[in-house]
Amino acid sequence: MFFKVENSTIAFGGLVANKDVNVEVEKGQIVGLIGPNGAGKSTLFKSISGFNKIDSGHIWFDGREITNLEPNHVCKAGIACTFQKAQSFADMTLEESVLVGAYCRRKSKKEALAYAREMIGFVGLAEKQTVKISKLNMYERKKAELAAALATQPQMLLLDELFAGLVPTEVGYILEYVKKVNRELGITLLIVEHVLKVIMSLCDKIYVLEYGQIIASGSPAEVTSDPKVIKAYLGDDYDVTADQQP
Repeated sequence: MFFKVENSTIAFGGLVANKDVNVEVEKGQIVGLIGPNGAGKSTLFKSISGFNKIDSGHIWFDGREITNLEPNHVCKAGIACTFQKAQSFADMTLEESVLVGAYCRRKSKKEALAYAREMIGFVGLAEKQTVKISKLNMYERKKAELAAALATQPQMLLLDELFAGLVPTEVGYILEYVKKVNRELGITLLIVEHVLKVIMSLCDKIYVLEYGQIIASGSPAEVTSDPKVIKAYLGDDYDVTADQQP
């Protein structure tokens, strides 16, 4: 198995945020993670990427255990992430911000800068590379953060609500970039997302979290027809056919 979370449990004081969570992702897949607000999705992402230290369980990636490694070591291992709120350096230019990520695997400035510019072009922001992050709009910042994550040359990318705050047209554009990341760059994806049209159209498999535990997993069709998922997250009036196309 390319990536595996095994019985991951983490508590903050008396609050158990994740309990015995198991997730598996095969190389090349796009896997979704959905659930109500407060279900523990972002907590799981932070545990994978090293920002949270789990109390018990194991996390495996590409044949090695990465449980509780520091974020920089997780990144070096080949996992990058984006966050719910864009974390780019506001006072840097786009080029400078993406360059930080490029240094993960390139020691010389010449090589790092060339790859940073390549990733900026990949997300369609070449004309903005000298613009400060603070001057970019929300849509452009989302693409900037994606470029910075890609600049680390990950094997697997965690996308935490990349589509949040975007209008439908922008969602469609970002969706195409995410597909290119998977198909053209060959990067495996694990996605937390509330925009169900994105999940339904992208994912090979979906896991559903509620109160920190996995309550269902399977194909998009299987998960969205599961009574437990409908009750916990989708609602009785959910129409699966409405989310078949982005």
